[in-house]
Amino acid sequence: MRAIIIDDSRLARNELKRLLQEHDTIIPIAEASNAGEAIEKIESEKPDLIFLDIQMPGKDGFELLQELEYMPEVIFTTAYNEYALKAFEYNAIDYLLKPIEQDRLSAAVSKISEKISRKKQGEMDDRMTDTDQVFVKDGEKCWFVPLNKVRLFEVDGNYTKIFFDEFKPMIPRTLNYLETRLDPKIFFRANRQQIINLRWIEKIEPWFSGSIRIYLKGNLEVDVSRRQSQRFKELMSF
Repeated sequence: MRAIIIDDSRLARNELKRLLQEHDTIIPIAEASNAGEAIEKIESEKPDLIFLDIQMPGKDGFELLQELEYMPEVIFTTAYNEYALKAFEYNAIDYLLKPIEQDRLSAAVSKISEKISRKKQGEMDDRMTDTDQVFVKDGEKCWFVPLNKVRLFEVDGNYTKIFFDEFKPMIPRTLNYLETRLDPKIFFRANRQQIINLRWIEKIEPWFSGSIRIYLKGNLEVDVSRRQSQRFKELMSF
């Protein structure tokens, strides 16, 4: 795995590189001391993994993630305690508390290695499937959200609202952009305002003028436009 180490402390970067010498599967290809430098290197190198410090001068680690077009796997390296990490501990995330211990690093590397291996075995193109995840920050709350949990994407002004579990945070992405990134076999553009996850459909009813209404699990109703209703029927082999 090709990795980039991002930390404003040169000593911390050097220590992590020393610890990684015991892990042949991880190849540090670059390092960065701030968010701007890191974003440039991530977009150009497209690493499999980044080790990311949270507290950095200027933009912090969360703000860095929000600006990425290409999203690698992330292991946070942080001095935050476990209680503070509750704000962003959604499933796929891993983190290392400083000072980093070799045993804990080994466990994190093993977990990420297995995930990346599974992902590469199933890769067909660069679209995101329900095995991928998205980073979401809304106020003080942060999540790594597995796409299989997302029921609905919905336009809200210049943002897009994501519906998962009991949450509805917003991301600074347009629905048109998301449509180009999501697997069309799983995520369907129901109308100009909404993209649905087909695997969350609970019920379908005929609606006005040949259109349909879709009921998603979680008490969500979506009216599919007439044009998209026809496409939906073809997609689902009606």
